[in-house]
Amino acid sequence: MIDGLDAVVRALHPLDAPPGMRGWNHDYLVEMIGDGPRDEAAVLMAIRATPEPRVVFTLRRDDLVRHAGQVSFPGGRSDPADAGAVATALREGREEIALDPAAVEPLGYLDRLETVSGFCVTPVVARLAPDAVLVPQPDEVARLFEVPLAFLLDPGNVRQVDYHSPWGIRKVDEYVGVEPRIWGATASMLVNLLRRMGRIA
Repeated sequence: MIDGLDAVVRALHPLDAPPGMRGWNHDYLVEMIGDGPRDEAAVLMAIRATPEPRVVFTLRRDDLVRHAGQVSFPGGRSDPADAGAVATALREGREEIALDPAAVEPLGYLDRLETVSGFCVTPVVARLAPDAVLVPQPDEVARLFEVPLAFLLDPGNVRQVDYHSPWGIRKVDEYVGVEPRIWGATASMLVNLLRRMGRIA
């Protein structure tokens, strides 16, 4: 396996042992949005398996109802017909970036993350074929971009910043030295990977 990608795989929950029901940040979210039920969602952290692996991101359109203009992984709300998080992530990948399911190999899961918008998100990490063609679907995605995995796995590129929310000022994760801005829930999923790899406390 390509250097760097094998270390990521060792840090994941295996496909046959998905993470628990609650997000790793559940207690923190309870203080803001309560302990009610969360809507199920999944995202696809696709790592293009080139000699220097790259991670695929989407930039959402500015006029969307949720998370407008933000950087995210392909993904969204689970459909009742989806057979689990992998199915959701692959379906959303097809809908948002024209992803051919044959071009990806799911590798495992990161810990679930709860969001202030009321979702519990399962990040599905997958190996993307080097020559996979991805096309942003204009009804949701403004554009696609890719960031070297090595950059994302460097703790020196992550910081916490103050975010003025309806619940007051809170700390959010953010990557520095990359545009568009990678922050919030998307950055927190990557920070969770860094923790699971033992690269940050």
